Amino acid sequence: MTVLAGLMLGMLLAALDMTIMASATKTIADQLHGQTIQAWVTTAYLITSTIATPLYGKLSDILGRKPMYLTAITLFLTGSVLSGIANSMYELAAFRAVQGLGAGGLMSLALAIIADMVSPRERSRYQGYFMAIWGVSSVAGPVVGGFFAGAGTFAGIDGWRWVFLVNVPIGIIALIVVAKFLNVPHIKVNHRVDYWGAAALAVALVPLLIVAEQGREWGWDSGKAFAMYGIGVVGLIAFVFVERLMGDEALLPLRLFRRPVFSLSNIINFVMGIGMFGMMMSLPLYLQIVKGATPTESGLQSLPMTAGILVASMGSGILISKTGRYKRFPIAGLAIVSISMFLFAQIGVDTSLWQIMLIMALAGTGLGLCMQTLVLAIQNDVPAKDMGVATSSATFFRSIGGTVGTAVFLSILFSVTLSNLPVFPGGGGRSIDLNDTSFLAKLSPEQARPILDAFVAGIDTVFFVGGIVVAIGFVLMWFLKEVPLSDKSGIQRAAEDEEAAAAAPAVMH
Repeated sequence: MTVLAGLMLGMLLAALDMTIMASATKTIADQLHGQTIQAWVTTAYLITSTIATPLYGKLSDILGRKPMYLTAITLFLTGSVLSGIANSMYELAAFRAVQGLGAGGLMSLALAIIADMVSPRERSRYQGYFMAIWGVSSVAGPVVGGFFAGAGTFAGIDGWRWVFLVNVPIGIIALIVVAKFLNVPHIKVNHRVDYWGAAALAVALVPLLIVAEQGREWGWDSGKAFAMYGIGVVGLIAFVFVERLMGDEALLPLRLFRRPVFSLSNIINFVMGIGMFGMMMSLPLYLQIVKGATPTESGLQSLPMTAGILVASMGSGILISKTGRYKRFPIAGLAIVSISMFLFAQIGVDTSLWQIMLIMALAGTGLGLCMQTLVLAIQNDVPAKDMGVATSSATFFRSIGGTVGTAVFLSILFSVTLSNLPVFPGGGGRSIDLNDTSFLAKLSPEQARPILDAFVAGIDTVFFVGGIVVAIGFVLMWFLKEVPLSDKSGIQRAAEDEEAAAAAPAVMH
């Protein structure tokens, strides 16, 4: 439990950082005079964290979990301190990239370490705690971010700088706990590190992440966008080629994709990432723009979703540990999330808040049933020696799905909104700049209403498309073969595999 506390603190750093920035970015960009380039602060973090995730998984299988987890915390803390003293948006983007290098390991390695220590059958109960961290951060992040962003100065330091500096005490405690108490036995393996694979993956992903952030501004069919698509395809082909050459030494061994459970679970992870991030992106926009909530209020209004995630993840974890069966939970979860998104697609400007919050609770319940069980299925399916790379693959594919989902849904949202804006006398209407919606507060209700109706039309379209995407994941889930959960931990399985390997030459002799 002490080790679990250290891992949860590490995961809290990564989870909180993703949500705390949402409510503070506008203030930070104003302070550093860089509103037009604020997207790069997010993009830099996404690029390094996404690429680092599979690298941490592979390196932890080779070098051990503890040194890699300590490295991840240290990099994240370094990036946090540097971000807290940044003096321009370009500096902040560079320092957020350092933070991302750490964040890529904080999430995936925590799940891999628990997999080493606890059997799959018992693990679902512990992974429920990690889901709780995500739930708490989704509410606490906007509240804390809004507080610091709104504070002029705090303890003699600009308020927004505390968004990053608040990570320091949490990270130091996590470092001490992990360094002192995490003693997972590791069998040293002399493998090469697949640096060429990592480089090819970077060439494949960086253009995708850049176009995800910049595509709406450039135009999805612009020359710049097509250049990014082309570079990404070249990188993907190079990555597959390098992974084939590297065999077992590969960053993401292709032999794992020959395992139906591993392949299908990650496809569902990708699909779920698209739909989940679409929902997470759209709800705060609806609450803040249409309902007029502050970032802090929208965080608190999301409490029903957090409660749904907590109850469902804890409850399903207990049932999975008792029965050893898990497939029914993501099937039910994906069905519930899909239904929730279709219900969200019916909301309007005048929909009451209690109705929105009821649907949020339903959506949270669905998410709580899904997320941990897919990671469990992957961990239960692969050999113990691949536990790190397999666990990181789940985080990796969900992140890629989230990036694609965010780009696609933002494009849908703004294109549908713009097409529904009325044309006011005097040439207004479709020339309205939606990059800054603060002007809505200055309009009379009669003037604001047609703009809000247009925005809700965009939001409803996003939810409808998201519901279809999640429904595809629901259909795919029926084809996943359920392998009963093992009652042996990763350490026990690794020891058995080593004994079997040692006995094999003797038997042959």
